Amino acid sequence: MTGAIGDSVTVLPLVVALGLLTPASLPHLLVGFALFQVLWGVAYGVPLSVEPMKALAGLAIAGSITYGELVAAGLLAGVLLLVAGRFGALSWIESLIGEPIVRGVQFAVALVLATAAIELVVGAPTVAAVGIVTAAAVALVSKRAVALGLLALGAGWAALTAGIPAPTLPAISVFPTGGPSASVGAFEGLTAQLAMTVGNAAVATSLLLSDLYDTDVSPDRLAESMGVMNLTAVPFGALPMCHGSGGLAGKHVFGARTGSANLVAGVLYGGLALISGVLFAFPLALLGVVLAVVAASLARVAFTATDRPWLVGAIGILAIATNVGIAFVAGIVWWRLDEAGFLPDRGQIPV
Repeated sequence: MTGAIGDSVTVLPLVVALGLLTPASLPHLLVGFALFQVLWGVAYGVPLSVEPMKALAGLAIAGSITYGELVAAGLLAGVLLLVAGRFGALSWIESLIGEPIVRGVQFAVALVLATAAIELVVGAPTVAAVGIVTAAAVALVSKRAVALGLLALGAGWAALTAGIPAPTLPAISVFPTGGPSASVGAFEGLTAQLAMTVGNAAVATSLLLSDLYDTDVSPDRLAESMGVMNLTAVPFGALPMCHGSGGLAGKHVFGARTGSANLVAGVLYGGLALISGVLFAFPLALLGVVLAVVAASLARVAFTATDRPWLVGAIGILAIATNVGIAFVAGIVWWRLDEAGFLPDRGQIPV
């Protein structure tokens, strides 16, 4: 039961933010997570995580890409992951990108989310202050539970002001809130997301499954399952989704040992989908505090999991100055030149 919510720490804040700040349908987003939590729990027999594609979600929340571009990027990611997994290309792609580049993209998304958080907080500083005090209090008990504690506060606030709606099933339709919009922005979001997906959702998750659960699931098989997940879910209003080592580790820390934890998580998300209307009264300034907590978590992971923090920081700063796509490409160019020996030795570069 406790392990079931291990990866909801990042899932729910991003899902709620997307539902409130974009045309995405919150019930459809939650149903997507409910269905695939159950599916992968049964298929793999371990508590495999199902998480938002954080780069795409973060860019959409911040308004850097439109909802249509989010949908297009999710579908393209599904095709590319399915093909890459089928032909065993994950190891080659990972070596092409380089781990520091993946961490740089994580930091860039953290900065994008932090910018969006500030814009929401300044609209109602008093509400934001209540959220900050709550976050500090929850952190004394469990730092991992801060985002969930803020969501609980906001949901309670919304229920008191707007009431709890009658349970309603979301209608089944194709692209219920808008279809894909292929554009430069969609491809920029796609490239940023694939960097994180290959390194974290495929390779790192495969290693962690072996370490924690003694289960042999190759990165390519995980890529195939992510491809299938997005090609079947995104057209019906779900968020582009992936696996993730962070969510898997979270489930394990909280006690999940088998796929049954995913069944419990599926029931949780399904139940929230039925009464998701209450969240539309969620105070946006408090949502800003939630996003700030998520941004801080992403940034912390980006810098603690790399031996080149200066490169991670440079990619993040370049992303804010230009956009994530340009920063990602520049990082790859630098990485390939460095690997080929065209750049000075690391010891000669100031850090």
